[in-house]
Amino acid sequence: MQTKGSVYRFGDNIDTDVIIPARYLTTFDPEQLKLHCMEDIDPDFIKKIAPGDIIAAGKNFGCGSSREHAPIAIKAAGVSCVIAESFARIFYRNAINIGLPIIESREASEKIRAGDSLYIDFDKGIITNKTRGEEYKIAPFPPFLQNIIAKGGLMPSIAGGGAINGL
Repeated sequence: MQTKGSVYRFGDNIDTDVIIPARYLTTFDPEQLKLHCMEDIDPDFIKKIAPGDIIAAGKNFGCGSSREHAPIAIKAAGVSCVIAESFARIFYRNAINIGLPIIESREASEKIRAGDSLYIDFDKGIITNKTRGEEYKIAPFPPFLQNIIAKGGLMPSIAGGGAINGL
């Protein structure tokens, strides 16, 4: 499993209210949520992001409430991966549950800058920063995790890629 994209950079303690403001929590529709992704910290984020782009951040990304809306908005916006020094545990779990790859790496978090072009090989555990000519080692994604992400989340992976009981 691999991905590549340009980086959008954010700092420490990016909470779920910044990722998707509470005023938009009246829906779970990914197409509606993506329209407001990161708008309180970068009002033009959704206009600038291209499918496959990557978010890099500092410590404690996804802190705050446990809402699933936050990783849904990020994934629906076309973000292929989030890299941070650390994640709030509930955000980490919610991201994996919906099939959004996330990587904890202090080295990558410290060295990656906005606009960098990255290639990530989840199988080998390598982030290649093509802009800076650097590589950062990460823990390879185990097969079960790759399966969850490839199927679009935990529930589709359990159901063999389809709906459960018609849901």
